[in-house]
Amino acid sequence: MTAMIDIQGLHKSFGDHHVLRGVDLQVAEGETTVIIGGSGSGKSVLMKHMLGLLRPDRGQVLVEGEEIGRLPERELTRVRAKFGMVFQQAALFDSMTVGENVAFPLREHRHMPEPELRKLVQEKLELVDLHDVAHLYPAELSGGMRKRVGLARAIVLEPKIILYDEPTTGLDPITSNNVDEMIMNAQRRLAVTQVVISHDIASTFRVGHHVAMIFEGAIVEQGPPATLRASQHPHVREFLSTWFAKGD
Repeated sequence: MTAMIDIQGLHKSFGDHHVLRGVDLQVAEGETTVIIGGSGSGKSVLMKHMLGLLRPDRGQVLVEGEEIGRLPERELTRVRAKFGMVFQQAALFDSMTVGENVAFPLREHRHMPEPELRKLVQEKLELVDLHDVAHLYPAELSGGMRKRVGLARAIVLEPKIILYDEPTTGLDPITSNNVDEMIMNAQRRLAVTQVVISHDIASTFRVGHHVAMIFEGAIVEQGPPATLRASQHPHVREFLSTWFAKGD
């Protein structure tokens, strides 16, 4: 396995609050890794370390073999260009059209002729199965369509890694299934590495090649979905119990 992201012995505290307690995790290149765990378990703090938004107290975070924990800000900007981010609520600009939202990273980071920019925006929208929506505003879209616009914006700079923050939170089951399909299609069509933070167990088992559960700041179980289903770890069993009770 080639690790796109390799986290080794990661510790992070905020004052007396020890959030991460020796996390070890490898994110395989070209696969989707899902990180699950309860509220306050450290999922978001872990993802921020992947982006270099937080610095480890101890341990290392390597992105494509490069240790990023002590890089200066200019070098971190270069590393962050490898990432695209899909936010929980899509985080679209309400005052911009769909096309303007997707074009925003291009206008910030690239200098290209307007016709070329519009063509690239349209290509990315079509890649996420959105057609003839560039002129619409986010308020005119369904929740699932807004997620797709968020993904189109995340991939417009062609990152190697896509991060998703709780992508199915607050969505109805049909829309959640559509978002899962979006995540799986992105991995297949773009051959990207993906990391998903989730508490949605059904979604986790659909989209994840590798699943890691974090509890009290440490990974207590990880492997393919079948490994989590069969886990005898008490905290994993408790976390999955509601899902098992539904008979899914």
